[in-house]
Amino acid sequence: MSYRPVLTSSGSAGWAFLNRTLSRQQAAFNSSAEIRRESEYFRDRIDTIRTPEALVGNRRLLSVALGAFGLREDIDNRFFIRKVLEEGSLDPGAIANKLSDKRYLALTRAFGFGDFDTPRTALSDFADEILALYERREFETAVGEADNDMRIALALQRDLPELARQQSSEATKWYTIIASPVMSRAFQAALSLPDSVASLDVDQQYRIYSEKAERVYGSPDPAQFADPARLEAFTRDFLQRAQLRSSATMSAGASALQLLQTAARGGLSLRL
Repeated sequence: MSYRPVLTSSGSAGWAFLNRTLSRQQAAFNSSAEIRRESEYFRDRIDTIRTPEALVGNRRLLSVALGAFGLREDIDNRFFIRKVLEEGSLDPGAIANKLSDKRYLALTRAFGFGDFDTPRTALSDFADEILALYERREFETAVGEADNDMRIALALQRDLPELARQQSSEATKWYTIIASPVMSRAFQAALSLPDSVASLDVDQQYRIYSEKAERVYGSPDPAQFADPARLEAFTRDFLQRAQLRSSATMSAGASALQLLQTAARGGLSLRL
């Protein structure tokens, strides 16, 4: 049986507990039978893989490779993954460089099939590198099965500082956030923006995000979240406001249900 992460509650209190126990829970998760079995299989065979075709032809290896970058949902899209890996990252016209979702770029850079004569799968520490990513992502997925907002909070600790430290413009960072389902959801909640903001033109979204971030955090630049203290404050804001949204939604649903039940008991019609 797989290890199930322990969450005591949602929101900031649950986040504090998860942070205190994270290293122990991650270790227990990594030791579970399923994760250990797939990790050992990957470690034993990945150094024999020299082409994208060979990787996509082995479903178990491909599952770990995609899982390491949060792309497990693409497991059956093998032709596309093969093209991404073949084209690599060095050519500005490569598929991975054109996609707004930068997980594919990280994937092809990690394996190096299209960038080097000898792919990075031949490196002695390559398996360790990919498995560390895989185990962390799989743990986040397991957490998300119990509390998706907690999964997002965990992902933020990895993705947001990495983005903040990049040598790119403020606008480029915001466009990356907007294109990321995880980070855009977190910023919408933390900045108290409605879900409908996602339907606006990306340039409008960029202006809204940056202006609201300046009002709330004192700076419009996502680079500020490279600071651990600011990242922690942002994570708490996200969890607290996401919890309030969830409570409001549940209360509205409960009120509607109660109204319907009352009407049914009284033989009333709610039709206009």
